[in-house]
Amino acid sequence: MATLGPNHVLWDIGTFFSQLAVVTFAGAYAVLAYMAQEAVQGFGWLQPGEMAEGLGLAETTPGPLIMVTQFVGYLAAYRAPEPFTPLFAGLLGAGLTTWVTFAPCFLRIFAFAPWIDRLGHAVRIKGGLAAITAAVVGVIANLAAWFAIHVIFAAVGEARLGPARIYLPDWATIDWRAALLTALACGLVFLAKWSGVRVLAISAVGGLILSVL
Repeated sequence: MATLGPNHVLWDIGTFFSQLAVVTFAGAYAVLAYMAQEAVQGFGWLQPGEMAEGLGLAETTPGPLIMVTQFVGYLAAYRAPEPFTPLFAGLLGAGLTTWVTFAPCFLRIFAFAPWIDRLGHAVRIKGGLAAITAAVVGVIANLAAWFAIHVIFAAVGEARLGPARIYLPDWATIDWRAALLTALACGLVFLAKWSGVRVLAISAVGGLILSVL
């Protein structure tokens, strides 16, 4: 802020991902839907398809899924690099995102480490954690719906119903290949009870075949 000002993309990256890290509970899936919506619709750093590609890229790595934030930070800074070169700005954005994402987590770990055993037996805290777990299930469902809609449909509208946000896909822009693979994966998971690894393998092969056709 002191060197580039409050309107620079690096300041936006730092403040946004700092706030994201502080309120994160239950891992990346709990915040990815909010992050995707803000990065795409709030800041305009990425397109919906690019956000889905970043998530897919993060899923292929052995690290935590939250590493998709580095993908977002890199592209955001790369596309508004002044006064740096695009590559250097992108690296700064990715590095800054990494720092502000993980620093609060480690700070909490070191701060509460002496009381972890005692906190684990606190009845009130157990009740709060149970409530958070229940809420996270809904958040993950929202994340799955957001990505599914934006992957299957090229154009997605939006309507407001009080505090709720409703997505209205344009059925004329449906990608039948993505819809077919989605239906196949859902059938294998929920009906055939296949493991995730087998479903991913079949989906990957199906995607390659459809891309050739």
